[in-house]
Amino acid sequence: MAIYAIGDVQGCYDELCRLLEKINYDPAADTLWFCGDLVNRGPDSLRTLQFVISLGDNAVTVLGNHDLHLLALHHGVKKVRDARDLQKILKSPDRDEMLAWLQARPLLHYDKHHKAVLVHAGIHPQWGLSKARKLAAEVESQIQGPDAAAFYGAMYGNTPTRWSEKLTGVKRWRCITNIFTRMRFIKPTMKLDFNASGSPREKLASPLTPWYEIPARLRPDVRILFGHWSTLPVGVYGRCFALDGGCVWGGHLVALRIDNSAEDWFFVDSHTHRPIDDAG
Repeated sequence: MAIYAIGDVQGCYDELCRLLEKINYDPAADTLWFCGDLVNRGPDSLRTLQFVISLGDNAVTVLGNHDLHLLALHHGVKKVRDARDLQKILKSPDRDEMLAWLQARPLLHYDKHHKAVLVHAGIHPQWGLSKARKLAAEVESQIQGPDAAAFYGAMYGNTPTRWSEKLTGVKRWRCITNIFTRMRFIKPTMKLDFNASGSPREKLASPLTPWYEIPARLRPDVRILFGHWSTLPVGVYGRCFALDGGCVWGGHLVALRIDNSAEDWFFVDSHTHRPIDDAG
């Protein structure tokens, strides 16, 4: 039995199929971990979502910002940008069943046996594992609860930029959501910067640090698997593993086998060549 963590698919269904062929995926034995953003921008979000749902217990999926965007559209939030590919899902006869499944996905998955955490963007350096799991569950109760539409309507925005336990209500939930699904850089004041999306190798206008380089409270034996950051080179950053190969932008779709000690990486070239107008 193998476990493979897979980077942001974003509707690149053909590349996903080719990646599974490359790893010799065995549906009778193997498990796939998807780090979020199954949908949006790519050529076939509908088939991607249908396929991952069809995997049943063989797939573990956490929510990314594009998945939340789809759910916001489904719940009638009109102020956000629509997309033709997402409309195929919203107009599908099995829309309600698919989006109920998506809405039930967590923000964080932890595997105690393999000491691995799966998230979309990252874990705040000030959070330990128990804190991160507790905060994820807190927001999941809003995402999945009776007032979910109100949550999605208030979810958008870059503030608050600094995490504090004193935050309450919508501001607290938005901050937690942004950390799990949008975080990249943190300022020396520990404020989150949501405007910078390039590679840490680029010369930045202000002093910014990738979240994974800041000393963390998460215990050192836990690995963090994350996506979201397509301009960050795929690879290992301490005990953090960057999985987003920018497939939807013409890069690669990436899988990492995590149930052994060898760190086996697998890549397939993208057939999608979308202009990089927004790497979110």
